[in-house]
Amino acid sequence: MSDYVASFKLTHAGALKMLNAGIAKALEMKQPQCITITDDGGHLMAFVRMDGAKVLSIDSSRKKAMSAASARAPSGQAHAAVEIKLALATDGKLTNLLGGLPVIVDGHVIGAVGVGSGTGEQDLEVAKAAIAAIPGAKQH
Repeated sequence: MSDYVASFKLTHAGALKMLNAGIAKALEMKQPQCITITDDGGHLMAFVRMDGAKVLSIDSSRKKAMSAASARAPSGQAHAAVEIKLALATDGKLTNLLGGLPVIVDGHVIGAVGVGSGTGEQDLEVAKAAIAAIPGAKQH
């Protein structure tokens, strides 16, 4: 077994491309959003709070991205019985709200996007648009 593995990294240019695609989708929907882009470890790479987006959605969009990066899966997929336990065990860092998606390229999680300020379905739609900006990224 090797002591290291090859991996892909989301660049700042890719993060900005995702952010701009998410903004464009939110504008098209006429639903201002908070959009967070993180690396594969859930660390902030890019963020915007669009004019009119809810202030507390700053935090929820970040936690959605962190949750998707950590779980390597969309947020909002955990069983309802573990939602509170998940939040308590992580000191509120992880959430089970819709709107967080991992960015997966060739089977590697390279980052995540979290969106908040609309309904869960609207947030998810904007997150999907952000991911679609990255060539070869898995569509959810």
